[in-house]
Amino acid sequence: MPAPMRLSPREMIETLVSFDTTSHLSNLALVEFVENYLASHGVAAQRVTNEDGTKANLFATLGPADAAGGVVLSGHTDVVPVEGQDWSSDPFTVVQREGRLFGRGTSDMKSFIAVALAFVPEFLKDGPQIPVHLALSYDEEVGCLGVRPMIDGIIRTMPRPQVVIVGEPSSMKVVNAHKSIQSWSTTVTGLESHSSATDKGVNAVMYAAELIGFLSQMAEEMRRRGDASGRFRPPYTTVNVGPIRGGTALNIIPKTCSFLWEYRALPDLDPDEIINRFNAHVDENVLPRMRDVHPGARIETKVRAQAPGLAPEEGSAGETLVLKLAQCNAAEAVSYGTEAGLFQLADIPTVVCGPGDIAQAHKPDEFVELSQIAECERFMRRLADYVSGRPI
Repeated sequence: MPAPMRLSPREMIETLVSFDTTSHLSNLALVEFVENYLASHGVAAQRVTNEDGTKANLFATLGPADAAGGVVLSGHTDVVPVEGQDWSSDPFTVVQREGRLFGRGTSDMKSFIAVALAFVPEFLKDGPQIPVHLALSYDEEVGCLGVRPMIDGIIRTMPRPQVVIVGEPSSMKVVNAHKSIQSWSTTVTGLESHSSATDKGVNAVMYAAELIGFLSQMAEEMRRRGDASGRFRPPYTTVNVGPIRGGTALNIIPKTCSFLWEYRALPDLDPDEIINRFNAHVDENVLPRMRDVHPGARIETKVRAQAPGLAPEEGSAGETLVLKLAQCNAAEAVSYGTEAGLFQLADIPTVVCGPGDIAQAHKPDEFVELSQIAECERFMRRLADYVSGRPI
């Protein structure tokens, strides 16, 4: 067995950030490093690879694998791109300035993973009575894709954990509710014609604009409905339209136009309401007018990404434990999405708690405060006490 590798949380953050795991790239180099690190402590890890073998989840158990009531520390290894962003230093080299660590993934969310890994020796030191499970996923940033097969494996092969802690940046506050997210790609196909003969063509751009207007109306309706819980900011389900592409020249009626859109729904909203209403509007009010001119006209909407919301499980043993570990009096709600809802769908109590501020995620010069790292270390030290049977 190799000599145990020991890295401080700071050193582990620097190491993990140095791996460019942007979602369109492989994360296998990082996975191999973590496998070797765990092996040096006598811990075997299991890979769950994607179809072409270019990416992998990693799952490992510290302590008695067959014991119920374990704690899962979950985090995604992928990061968003840095292209086109104005960084003041190399995004994949951690730089410290003014009490902050700068680098891609320092906030979202390699610092949580790093602190958890740095505490492996502490978790193992006294022979944990309760297992700590490490669950590292791929492709969270492009739709929470990788974690799904790993969750399937967890529920098939191991006793039900007491709680999953998803370490997304929450400023080390405990989060028990967040919105769902669904994103879509809509393509409108009409008929080209000379721009002087608008009666002979089907203008895909104008019909796409009409559909975007319908989405704007639903966005306003959702704003008026508001948030009965009073916990979310903004306090309503949001609808957003992103990139739009269509047309070739001003004097040609556009044949195609496509746009990307999403909605982030409150946990109590039927997650299919908005897409069902959108599709009904297309079928009943838009397509018939297009096909009056050109029977081959069509509108296709395809899903890009879906992740369920997280609903509160107030008073659960898992949430109570994490509140105690984080020394928080109450849980909060956030509007960003995470993998937590997928664990919850598998009937595993789940909360979000991790170092860093979501406001820094995905930005140039992303950073995490050193004070947040210190707070996460205190959290992990209490967890080590808990799984070893010591009072916390």
